[in-house]
Amino acid sequence: MKYKFRRYYLYYLGRIVAFFIYLLPIDMGLYLARVIGRMAFHALRYYRDITISNLKNAFENEKSEGEIRRTAKKVFENLAKNAVELVNFPKINKTNIDKFVELKNTDILDRAFRKGHGIIIVTAHFGNWELMAAALRLKGYPGVTIGRRIYFEKYDRYLNWLRKTHDVDVVYRDESPRRALNILKENRIVGIVADQDVDSVEGVFVKFFGQPAYTPIGPVALAKASGASLIPVFIIRQNGRHILMIEKAIELIETGNKVADLVTNTQEWSDVVESYIRRYPEQWVWMHPRWKTKPV
Repeated sequence: MKYKFRRYYLYYLGRIVAFFIYLLPIDMGLYLARVIGRMAFHALRYYRDITISNLKNAFENEKSEGEIRRTAKKVFENLAKNAVELVNFPKINKTNIDKFVELKNTDILDRAFRKGHGIIIVTAHFGNWELMAAALRLKGYPGVTIGRRIYFEKYDRYLNWLRKTHDVDVVYRDESPRRALNILKENRIVGIVADQDVDSVEGVFVKFFGQPAYTPIGPVALAKASGASLIPVFIIRQNGRHILMIEKAIELIETGNKVADLVTNTQEWSDVVESYIRRYPEQWVWMHPRWKTKPV
C-alpha cells in the first residue's frame, strides 16, 4: 500500500512539473533539463553507479576515469532533455518538425516500401527514440512501435496520449506477434527498440562491446516470417537539433541452420547499434543492466 501511494505521489508530482515545463519555450526547457540531469546524476546513486560501471565495462582501455564520469553525467542530461521534448510533443507538428529533426537517407525507406512487404525498423534506447517515431509519422511514414506495457496505468495512459498527438500507435510486446505481422502485410512500419536484456522475450547471445549479451531475436524472426526489410534507424542529438539517420537494410543470411542464422543476423544489426553508441556514448541508456544474463 505504501509503495502504491508513492507511485501516485510521484505521478502527480511529475505531471505538475511537466505542466510548468510545457509553459516554457522549448529551448528554455532544454536548458533547465541540463540542470535537472546533473542533479539526477548526483542524487540517483543507484543508477549513477550502474551507468559508470557499464561505461567502464565497455570502454575499459579506451576512456579515463574522468572521461567515463563526464560521459555518465551527459547520459543523465540527455534523458532529461528527452523528457522535456516528450512533454512538449503537442507543440511539434508537420509545419515545424524540420526545425527539430532532419531525416537522412529517406530513399532507403522509399525503396523498401516499393517491395510491398513492410519495414521493420530496429533501433535502440538512443538519442530521443520517442521523437524518432513521432518524426517519421509527421513525415507521413505509416506504422506502429512495439513497446513495453507500463503497469502503472496512469503513466501508461499519459505516455500513450503524448505519442498519439502524432498518431504513434503502440503494440505491446506481450500481445500476439500476429498483430505485427498483419501490420507488415499492410506494407507499414513496425518499430522495435531491441537493445536491452529482457527476460520475458526470446533472445540469443551475441557480442556487444566484446562481451556476450542476451539480445532479442524479434527483429530477425519477424523479418524472416514476413519478408519485410530490416532497417536500422537512429536519432542523434546534435548541435541543438536531431539527425534521424536511416541505415541500409540488413541483408539476412539464410543457410538453412535456423539457430545459427538467428545469431548471425542478430549480431549484424547489433553491430550497427554498437557503432552508434561508440560514436555517441552519452546518448545511450547505460543505466540498464545490459549484461545481466550470463551464458550457461
